[in-house]
Amino acid sequence: MTTLPSIAELRAKAHPPGLLDRRSGEHWAGRMYMRRISLYATRLFLVLRLSPNQLTGLMIVAGVGAGFALLWPGLPGAILAALLVQIYLLLDCSDGEVARWTGRTSMTGIYLDRVGHYLCEAALLVGLGFRAAGGQPTGYAVLGLAAALGAILIKAETDLVDVARSRHGLTAVTEEAVEPRAAGLARLRRVALVLRFYRIILAIELSLIIVVAAVIDTVRGDLLATHVLTVAVAVVAGVQVVLHLVSILVSRRLA
Repeated sequence: MTTLPSIAELRAKAHPPGLLDRRSGEHWAGRMYMRRISLYATRLFLVLRLSPNQLTGLMIVAGVGAGFALLWPGLPGAILAALLVQIYLLLDCSDGEVARWTGRTSMTGIYLDRVGHYLCEAALLVGLGFRAAGGQPTGYAVLGLAAALGAILIKAETDLVDVARSRHGLTAVTEEAVEPRAAGLARLRRVALVLRFYRIILAIELSLIIVVAAVIDTVRGDLLATHVLTVAVAVVAGVQVVLHLVSILVSRRLA
């Protein structure tokens, strides 16, 4: 019978040096609490002999399920969506930890992980739009779809940098290359990083804001807060698509 690793042994191999310091690659929720919780879940997944790609598949199910949960009106649907997003984050941590422990890292796993992020971020925004529209294909549903398209485009803009560099024979982009070449633009980027307004369209933050909006709607007896939130995410997604593209073009990422 295979001896299971201790949490300390698992942490030493599954959390390589610098993992929690990757500001651009590790979500704040992962650094703050989920990477500590995920090790215990990862140990269970090793017992169940779940592969990294199976965990990634479950991650996608949880993330997309959060979008569908928002079709359940009222506070219960919002809470369920937020819980599913937390499970999505947990599985997103554990699939890589299982891969590193078992030595089963693969390009397929990386690809599925990226596809999963595309689907899950978009699903929550689509779900929010239909929630605001009362489940009907009205204007709010269109705004949710537009926000989802924006979220996908933002991720595509990021990933296409690596595609362009690879086809040009360059290695992956470095942290230093992200900084805009012009001093003024670099300052604006730092301001944006401080304000972090773009995080309103990210699944973890958005799921929590949706719960707050649902509480307000419950107290008011209408969907005003959800309506305002839906408009806000559509505007932020549209603005961020343009700003992110500009930030890439004025940086050294394509140099």
